[in-house]
Amino acid sequence: MALLGIHKELLVWSSGSKFIAINTEENSEGGKSFVFDCNTASKKSQENDDNKGGDGGTEEKGSDKILAFTFSSSGQYFSLTDDNKRLILFRTKPIWECLSIRYVVRRCTALTITQSEDQILVADKSGDVYSFSVVEPQRPAELKLGHLSMLLGVTLSHDDKYVITADRDEKIRVSILKSPYNIESFCLGHTEFVSAVVVIPDHPKQLLSGSGDGTLRLWEYKSGRELQCWDLRELNDPEQKDNEKKFAVSRIACSLKGGHVAVLCDSFPAVHLFQIDTETQRLEFKETVRLAHCSWDVAFDESAGLWVLQQSEVSTATLYKLREGHWQCAIEDPKLKTTVNILCNHWDMFQVSLDAESRYHNLYKSVFDNMAAYLLKKEERIQQQGKRMKRQLPESSGAKSI
Repeated sequence: MALLGIHKELLVWSSGSKFIAINTEENSEGGKSFVFDCNTASKKSQENDDNKGGDGGTEEKGSDKILAFTFSSSGQYFSLTDDNKRLILFRTKPIWECLSIRYVVRRCTALTITQSEDQILVADKSGDVYSFSVVEPQRPAELKLGHLSMLLGVTLSHDDKYVITADRDEKIRVSILKSPYNIESFCLGHTEFVSAVVVIPDHPKQLLSGSGDGTLRLWEYKSGRELQCWDLRELNDPEQKDNEKKFAVSRIACSLKGGHVAVLCDSFPAVHLFQIDTETQRLEFKETVRLAHCSWDVAFDESAGLWVLQQSEVSTATLYKLREGHWQCAIEDPKLKTTVNILCNHWDMFQVSLDAESRYHNLYKSVFDNMAAYLLKKEERIQQQGKRMKRQLPESSGAKSI
């Protein structure tokens, strides 16, 4: 699983246990790139394992693979979590510096940093959200809220009032951050796991969500009201319209200005572009950009340029810009050239993600047809009862004649 994150001039690309941060600013004090490998981070000894009494047994050891990361709103902080249940916090300015390495209770699926930059909210596979202090690394984690199923996404309203969580059981919950036991609303409508949630930057009262049901939905999240639903099956495969094929929305990216929305679907070499209409407050489909290779991730930069992380050594990074009403590849962009040159020297870190199984494959609901087995067993019982009755008839008739 490879990931892409952008904050202003900083571009972070990750795969396996490594990430590389590229500064596209011409005169950056910290240099053009910073590389970090989670293999080199300190590991918790077995004697001091915080999880040894958590569930009455030992958990399987994880790898150092990066599972999720996020920037703070100012870009001063960057945090990641890996498969070894570590939460690593960095300061990015003026140079990259590792501030703390802490451990979470369960493996995490998503994380976010509050707008006030004082908390890191971490969502895990057991359905819980924990809060970790940014300024006091020694402070113990605080359990904020819990779901009954695995969490797949967590985000915050722009004023830090609401925390929004998405789970495997099709639910989106809107809770008050200061008192998470107070649930403001539920956004219900998806028929499969909710794989992505994002509050639209220039429309802070609206939420976008993507799911394993292949839909993109627009919500007024405070009331839980669904405003719009787009079925992406027609956009992914307009000729065949194969409604039986399952796919998940793997990423929803929003530009800071202009209301542009990019949607990436798992295992499809295309990016769907939408725009929020300022008058109607609804999504308008603009176009689909067909890609030469399947992509891992997408993100917008500060100038609304769309960066794509592709599964290709030659064109690992591509940049699209809106020109004359259409999204076109900006091949000659100097930032793109600089980025591609740096990534080519680190292509080995992306190879571990090339043949990786989709992380959504095991999240779909399994349907079991128990009725057929029940009817078969019922028929067998009826036949066995019939045979027993036939064997008993001669014995009873013989007793009467005597």
